[in-house]
Amino acid sequence: MGYQVTVDVDKCIGCEQCVNVCPTGVYEMKDDKSDPVNEDECLGCESCIEVCEGHCITVEER
Repeated sequence: MGYQVTVDVDKCIGCEQCVNVCPTGVYEMKDDKSDPVNEDECLGCESCIEVCEGHCITVEER
């Protein structure tokens, strides 16, 4: 079990809120966009979704 984290890079405005709020460091910034490089660390808390200014993140159970 785990979570699939998706960032719609076309909607991402590069606010870095997900990077700052994620308790496990799922996200890093690449080319001024959020990238879920540590997706396996996701706890499914959805804090990133709550703070995302671009409304571009989805977190789904696998």
